[in-house]
Amino acid sequence: MDDCIFCKIAQKELSSEVVYETKDVIAFRDVAPVAPTHILVIPKEHIQSLSQLGQSERSNLLPKIYDAIDELVKKESLDDKGYRVVSNTGKEGGQTVNHLHFHLLGGRSMQWPPG
Repeated sequence: MDDCIFCKIAQKELSSEVVYETKDVIAFRDVAPVAPTHILVIPKEHIQSLSQLGQSERSNLLPKIYDAIDELVKKESLDDKGYRVVSNTGKEGGQTVNHLHFHLLGGRSMQWPPG
């Protein structure tokens, strides 16, 4: 998608601090972090949100995203202390970039409810 900032990052048209990458998934540090560790994990393919996932993506893409998160949790030493994974969907869900993404947050105590 031409105007999607996350597509531009995935296609290396915009620079970012990439911390993980495969053929299908890329992860990079958030430019406005809300926790000491704040990494965005996205599919390289443009999918608007969780509600736009088809059965094929649910079966094939989501496991790849969670493999990325699992590797990053270990790499960032979050596995012992805990972490949060969030995917906002739609305007009222807090989604501000219309490209499916997961926030990996850690390095501080998380509060509940979040917002």
